[in-house]
Amino acid sequence: MRTAFDFSPLYRSMIGVDRLADLVETAMRSDEAGNWPPYDIEKTGEDSYRISLAAAGFAPHELEITAQPNLLVIAGRKEGGDQDGRAFLHRGIAGRGFVRRFELADYVAVKGAHYADGLLSIDLAREVPEALKPRRIEIAGAEANRIERLERPTGRKAA
Repeated sequence: MRTAFDFSPLYRSMIGVDRLADLVETAMRSDEAGNWPPYDIEKTGEDSYRISLAAAGFAPHELEITAQPNLLVIAGRKEGGDQDGRAFLHRGIAGRGFVRRFELADYVAVKGAHYADGLLSIDLAREVPEALKPRRIEIAGAEANRIERLERPTGRKAA
């Protein structure tokens, strides 16, 4: 069962929620192949993350990582044929290729990747440009633009 959400009320008061609607739509799609290979996403610091993907059976040269704006694509392609001259009585280790896509938030960049013990680990960091970071704006004080006022006599007697 698929439920469609109407984001049009948000469009009236918020700029950029069309991207949010696209992300929700993408997350709601169900794929049979969407659960393989398994992966973990962990937060390793205030603005740093790590994706660990189980890629057992793949050599490092059979894995490809592509970083695009707001998208990380990880692909695994086995070289050679599936047969390799071997006869399997049971084949439980998946050797099929895969493509896994991760939507990235704005200013999230891939910092590095390493492969060990069948796990592909990709380090990510959120790097907001200095021009877009919040900054404090100083307010000029009254002393800087002070205008001397002369008091006018009001005609009242001082008590």
